[in-house]
Amino acid sequence: MTKISVPVFLSDECQTVGEKVREFRAQRNLGLRDLAKKSGISTNALCLIENGKSSPTVATLQRLAHGLEVPISAFFACEPVQKQIVYTPAGQRPLAEFQSTLMENLGKDLAGNVVQPFVVKLPPNAGSGPQMIVHTGHEFVFCLAGCIRYRIDKEDYLLRPGDSLVFESHLPHRWENPSEDDAEMILVIFPGDQLDEPGGHHFESA
Repeated sequence: MTKISVPVFLSDECQTVGEKVREFRAQRNLGLRDLAKKSGISTNALCLIENGKSSPTVATLQRLAHGLEVPISAFFACEPVQKQIVYTPAGQRPLAEFQSTLMENLGKDLAGNVVQPFVVKLPPNAGSGPQMIVHTGHEFVFCLAGCIRYRIDKEDYLLRPGDSLVFESHLPHRWENPSEDDAEMILVIFPGDQLDEPGGHHFESA
């Protein structure tokens, strides 16, 4: 299996995703079985993730974030600092790779977890996986390049460059790049609950 990729703009002192999962679990006095039950991920999969032997997709991270009650941005940050203003130069976006999908965090350390903006880059046939996603709040999608197909509550929406979607996130949804070309989109999530972690719902689970 592919080793977990560390966000490239983090310092050498930053932890891997697996190390962060282990740390958050220890802080909450959760055993592997406890977290497995809360997140719906097997203990074996958790062991592989914590030991850096399995690369979790973002949907897996979402389930972990929900079980650990942390925002998905916690897996990106070295030492979270709450900010009222976040300025992110184009060449300095915190970047993480999950499987073959690239996720650039545009709101790292924003206070309150009230909005979660990302640039998502998808290779051909990549997506959120077969399971439908449900979470609190609202979701905004803007297609930058390529083609992205969203299914929302049994209806399909094909997004091409310049197309957008805004919808209530309690509606079951999933998405994918159905083409043979790379695709890129802006994904902005507005959680209805600060403990809800919808950002990671959107990628195929391990």
